[in-house]
Amino acid sequence: MNDFVKNADSAPTGYLAAEAAGLRWLAEPQVVPMVEVLEEEKKTLRLARLETVPPTAEAARELGRGLARLHDAGAPSFGWTPADGAWFGPLESPFAVPNTPNADFAGYWADDRLRPLADNVTRTLGADGHDTVDEAIDIIADGAFDGVSGQGEEQPARVHGDLWSGNLLWTADGATLIDPAAHGGHRLEDLAMLSLFGAPFLDEIFEGYEAEHPLPGDWQQDLPAHLFFGLLAHVRIFGEAYVDQTIATAESIIDRADQLGF
Repeated sequence: MNDFVKNADSAPTGYLAAEAAGLRWLAEPQVVPMVEVLEEEKKTLRLARLETVPPTAEAARELGRGLARLHDAGAPSFGWTPADGAWFGPLESPFAVPNTPNADFAGYWADDRLRPLADNVTRTLGADGHDTVDEAIDIIADGAFDGVSGQGEEQPARVHGDLWSGNLLWTADGATLIDPAAHGGHRLEDLAMLSLFGAPFLDEIFEGYEAEHPLPGDWQQDLPAHLFFGLLAHVRIFGEAYVDQTIATAESIIDRADQLGF
């Protein structure tokens, strides 16, 4: 068969429409392969079936170059999404996220994405853990990570939004992206999610990215601030298993901000 059908009988209304709109929007610049949307209905989404091959270092470098070009294609604003609604998480248990357009990264990331999640998992984090997470979010809200390594301010990038390694399929046409939570965001969001659970040839992906869009030498030290949402989302969805890593990430954010003079 040449198609793959996703059924969403229990998913929120609009969930699949948002996925389809995200795939089309990400495909517009024609710089990174996206799984093709064949047909969209209210509770089903028919996608082209992908045949996978083993990843290679060169395919990873090309992915990195393509991601840089995708991000540079831009977005109308931070938080903007190509559909009316926005969700994050697996088909079985997604949760809604705000998609209010925001002119600055700090307000979008801290107040629209991170604080609602942190408040939702207060009991799971524990009092001390929640205080540490709150301190890290306050630092982000103050603008410590608006740029990269404290340099300038980033413009809204066209990001996949949930680019962990499971949403990256290696095919004969190159690395192909699936299951986006597409929005206008910070370019480091996608790179951070790739690093969260590890992706094949991650160093080569980063190498390709930097060749296309140079970054400061210490840019990877900013990644905790940009994978923070993904970790808090895992605490919400999966519970205590991710609490220690989330708190450690908050501590890394605090330390990094101190290095940057915030």
